[in-house]
Amino acid sequence: MNSPAPAAAEVELYSSLGLSWAGKETPAAPRVLSLLSSFLERAIQKNDKPIEEKNREKKGSTTIFHGLRAPNLTINSYLERIFKYSRCSPSCFVLAEIYIDRFLQRPGSHLTSLNVHRLLMTSVVVAAKFIDDGFFNNAYYAKVGGVSTGEMNRLEMSLLFSLDFRLHVTVAAFDRHCRLLETEAAATAALAAVERPLSTCGLTASACVTKEEFQGKEAVRSFSCGAS
Repeated sequence: MNSPAPAAAEVELYSSLGLSWAGKETPAAPRVLSLLSSFLERAIQKNDKPIEEKNREKKGSTTIFHGLRAPNLTINSYLERIFKYSRCSPSCFVLAEIYIDRFLQRPGSHLTSLNVHRLLMTSVVVAAKFIDDGFFNNAYYAKVGGVSTGEMNRLEMSLLFSLDFRLHVTVAAFDRHCRLLETEAAATAALAAVERPLSTCGLTASACVTKEEFQGKEAVRSFSCGAS
């Protein structure tokens, strides 16, 4: 049974984020990527320093998603990389944010610069396998994420068990998180009005994929997510 078409307000919301509906062409670099990046960056800024101070006093608070150091690729660039090579639907990034939010509801869990990249990659992979018609294997996703195939497998299983395999997202929850990202856009615009504009991360048109490129796997540029 087909899902009912969304109301006009939801269609406008989805369109503003660059989400596709009813088989329409998905735009390159959908807006949801930059909004998600901004949302996660703000969360990390709040957490990094307090968490670092606590970790100096107490060991053992890290997880499988933590690296020894933060990767040299910004969150926005990492999201662009995932979107370019994974060819997943833009909606996967909304689901990824929801899965990360559920993961962080566990006691003692925090989002930091040391775990955000692995959490993002793993959440997008799980989302793609759950809602997309087609997806790649973990060996390919590992190259995209900058980890080994073995680590990609372990990250996926760890996230699934952490979520108790609760991958279903209601339409109401999906819409709520879409609006959360839109709110982030408004907050970012307000900050830009009183602060100097932030420098861009240097993304180029090469982050886009053509319809012809989609027919086969594009050679994945080498990247390392850092030692775990």
